[in-house]
Amino acid sequence: MSSNPAGSAGPTPSGPPSAAPANGPAVSRQEFDALFEAVRTWGRWAAADRGAWNRVTAGHVQRATALVRSGTVVPMGRPWDTLPGPDNAKPALHYMSDLGDVEAAEPSTYKDFLGVDYHGKGVSHLDALSHIAYRGRLYDGRAAREAVDAAGARFGAVADLGPLVTRGVLLDLPAVLGVDWLEPGRAVHGQDVIAAERALGVTIGDGDAVLLRSGRFRRRRETGPWDPGTASAGWHVDAVPLLAERAVALLGADGDSDVRPSPVEGLHSPVHALAIAAMGVPLLDNLDLEALSAACAEAGRYAFLLVVTPLNVPGGTGSPVNPVAIL
Repeated sequence: MSSNPAGSAGPTPSGPPSAAPANGPAVSRQEFDALFEAVRTWGRWAAADRGAWNRVTAGHVQRATALVRSGTVVPMGRPWDTLPGPDNAKPALHYMSDLGDVEAAEPSTYKDFLGVDYHGKGVSHLDALSHIAYRGRLYDGRAAREAVDAAGARFGAVADLGPLVTRGVLLDLPAVLGVDWLEPGRAVHGQDVIAAERALGVTIGDGDAVLLRSGRFRRRRETGPWDPGTASAGWHVDAVPLLAERAVALLGADGDSDVRPSPVEGLHSPVHALAIAAMGVPLLDNLDLEALSAACAEAGRYAFLLVVTPLNVPGGTGSPVNPVAIL
């Protein structure tokens, strides 16, 4: 399958984010609250702090491993980013703590320190269920102020999720549309999912991890960084009912899943609220999906084995992560 399944390549976007992003239609708070109730899965699982990861059974893992044919391994984590920029307000830390001059002389020892405030736009990371509350409630209706304090999360922590092995599906929207990337501010709707499935020859199923490629990091490399907190391509809330109907276990993107500016009045991250707080679906943010796009195009298929192994952090609201796709 070619890298442009939908037809010939169109014009290449360039320059700064559009002044009039296609992030609509606008959604009222009342409409959003009705949508929240429609997709809510509170009370469904005994292990509520694992949310939708409860959908992934041993059978799902076995079916996913059967997708491995060439053995091509594609990591999706971004390089550890220590440089400040408009999309990296809190750079990660990395410094050497031993240059062979701290411990005994032989053998010489070299050590370094890593630190990061990872919830943002610069670090590839997983959002656990304790990361987002809506109207004061975490997933499953837990009161956020009772479940999360200065010591960490007592419900929905990343350590409770553990690793995930399941089928991954890449929705490569630029490949479908014949462009290099989606412009920041472009919303992805339910009809876009249907069109992408048809063009890419894949259907999202229960327990799947759905990865949305907008081409963010290709755009960044070719035109420079910008602030994705104000303008980024991502899901419109009207796509969420379809994803809920398909019973997905995980959503990921090369952004943070939400289209920005938000189309919902008074909510800066409505897809975060729907996925995490209503549906119990963790999110993978800031994945570099460029190599996976090329690998899927070369293989002629957009489904693969996906392995996600967050750090085992008791009380953590998420984790830096380097997910791996295996074709």
